[in-house]
Amino acid sequence: MDEARLSAHERRVLAEIEEQLNRDVSLARSLRTMRRIPGLHAPSLARARRHLRSLGVVALGVMTLALLVLAVGTGSPAFIWAFAAAWVLTLVAMLLLVVRWAKRRAAESRAGE
Repeated sequence: MDEARLSAHERRVLAEIEEQLNRDVSLARSLRTMRRIPGLHAPSLARARRHLRSLGVVALGVMTLALLVLAVGTGSPAFIWAFAAAWVLTLVAMLLLVVRWAKRRAAESRAGE
């Protein structure tokens, strides 16, 4: 492998630049905060997001079921309309989860071939 050699002037200029950069406290702080957290990488973050989405849909489903019970028990138009709106949101959210799941499975199967 070829190594590039710097002239004395280039080494001196490079040393001056490095010295100026080392004196910049805000740059050093921002470079320190850009480091990755050990053990935390993109696949685990994607998995965590999927779990959060699933948990959100489950919570929405529980809320929809509670609204259904209240709507049937009271017969109040407000609860009936709230149930209808929550039911539609739950169906849309579930459909989005299924579509994402199907796309992920298709991409995994294509990658495995």
